[in-house]
Amino acid sequence: MKKLKQAMMTMMVITMSVTMLAACSSNKTVSEKPVNSSGTATTVNEENKKEISISMFDRGKVPTEEGTYENNRWTKWINEKSPVHVKWVPIARNQAQPKLNALIAAGEAPDLIWEYDRNYISQLANQGAIQPIGDYIDKYSTTYKAYLEKHPELLPYLNFNGKIYAVSFARETLANHGMWIRQDWLDKLGLKAPTNVEEFIDVARKFKEGDPDGNGQADTVPIALSVSSNSIDQAFFFTSENQWYVEDDKLQFGRTLDRYVDTLSFQKQLFDEGLIDKEYITDTNFQRSGQLLTTGKAGIYLANWDIEELNNNLIKNDPTAKLVPLESISSKYGKNGLYQEAPPSVFTAFNSKMNEDQIKSAIQFIDWMLQDGWEPLRYGEEGVHFNIVDGVRQKTDPDKFKNEVAYASEYAIMLDNVLRPETFLAMAAKDEQSQNYAKEKGKSLELVMKNKYRRDIPFNPDFPELTQLIATFNPIAQQIEAKVVTGGNSMTPAQGLNELQKEWKRLGGDNVERLAQAWYDANKDNLN
Repeated sequence: MKKLKQAMMTMMVITMSVTMLAACSSNKTVSEKPVNSSGTATTVNEENKKEISISMFDRGKVPTEEGTYENNRWTKWINEKSPVHVKWVPIARNQAQPKLNALIAAGEAPDLIWEYDRNYISQLANQGAIQPIGDYIDKYSTTYKAYLEKHPELLPYLNFNGKIYAVSFARETLANHGMWIRQDWLDKLGLKAPTNVEEFIDVARKFKEGDPDGNGQADTVPIALSVSSNSIDQAFFFTSENQWYVEDDKLQFGRTLDRYVDTLSFQKQLFDEGLIDKEYITDTNFQRSGQLLTTGKAGIYLANWDIEELNNNLIKNDPTAKLVPLESISSKYGKNGLYQEAPPSVFTAFNSKMNEDQIKSAIQFIDWMLQDGWEPLRYGEEGVHFNIVDGVRQKTDPDKFKNEVAYASEYAIMLDNVLRPETFLAMAAKDEQSQNYAKEKGKSLELVMKNKYRRDIPFNPDFPELTQLIATFNPIAQQIEAKVVTGGNSMTPAQGLNELQKEWKRLGGDNVERLAQAWYDANKDNLN
């Protein structure tokens, strides 16, 4: 109830504070001279540069010797090369929306606000916290305007209430979630990779009981979790929690579907049999779970399709370990792909308090990022972090790249790139470990894209009643589900589903479903 009250209070504060929204932007110019990555003063004239502020995700990846997210070699490089001076506002990734909400409510929101969640951008648009920018793109952009003409599939996602409220770019790949399994453990125990839910549970049991690490102790936790794990479990049963499904031409909310009981039953079975960490509820940042994988105590990892850093840490601890990608598994409902993204990547929205001059500067920055800025932020410096070999960028030193470049992609609010599995081997460093992982990474991308992820409508309907309902319902649903999974006999999966459906209705679910259906009926001909 405490979490529920906090969530409701946050929504009230945001709504009340929109009228007081005061952006961090200003018309001030920057007089100090930037320095490049070597610390040498540049000769670029900064006196006429406008300053803009931009939010970014803080994932804790900036090495101490590199500086901070606000000040490092790449922030200096951006301010040296770009047409504006950027003040970066780091936001902890696992607290992104609450933190942004707090900044908005306090009148301290940055000029440009970005998030992966389209529903969140819709919420900000409905609150008046951001402004439409279509006319400004037409008026001031060259590169991005041409990019949109090349990628018309982005436009429906950028349009809110009939107006363009954000910019985005086509993803390097639609792949997101992925599963990994210890091939050396399968080989040792004479097992095959699982292809369905029953085989998956059987392999996990044998990993727990068969001492695959050979230490003579029953200390294996078969399945390591990540922030993606819950969504992966739900995908097996076509019950993604905040997704609408079209069933008999009617919109149905994933978390309240009758078959959601199978998701709860599956998760409860994993917990009750000790196939996942008993302390997963308190492992909110999933560091403990990651350590189970990298220290050789877990044999299956439910995460993302690319886990290079974790794989490298595992190999350092156990050079004989062989982690390989695992294809999505089927359930009694069929075979769903693991979560794949819609075409747009991050959505970048413009604070409602920006004036036209500031918007012009921000659009100039977006044009520069798309044309010139993203490649060094993605790949580093030629001759230092990569060399061109057979027409592709090949890393020269993985550790150097990790320390000096890996974190820089957080600044690339625009990209124009496509990931191709066939280039991974050529791009990777030539040491055996890098080559081995590049091979598995290519397989992982292919496996993730092999099975199409079910998305009945390209994006969810957006209206205030739905936004408010989900904000209130989600923390309640999490408490119910935790009780089902970890509470022994206190609540069965069937009882848990009944509670979820009751709470949904109590909070206005019937009305929201009517509004969602009306939206679908009015728009379904344009949603394919």
